Amino acid sequence: MELQYISDNAGNHTAVIIPIAEWNNITAKHEDLKELINEPEKKSIPVKKKPSDFKGTISKEEGEKFHEYLKQARNEWERNF
Repeated sequence: MELQYISDNAGNHTAVIIPIAEWNNITAKHEDLKELINEPEKKSIPVKKKPSDFKGTISKEEGEKFHEYLKQARNEWERNF
C-alpha cells in the first residue's frame, strides 16, 4: 500500500492519504469501521456551568483555608505604602 503523508510547516505528519482501492478493501472487510466513519458527527454544545455545579468539589476545610488566603491577599493590596 502506498500512502501519502501531509505535513505541517514543522514537518509533523498531520494526515494520510490512502489510495481509494485500498480504502475500499479496508471498508469492505470492516463494515463496522465504515459505519463509524460515515456516521454524522454529533456536535456537542458546551454546557455553561453555574457556580453551584462546583459545590462540594473541595472540602469545607480547604475552602476555609482558601478563603483565608484570599483575605490576606486582599489586605496586601489595600496597604498604603
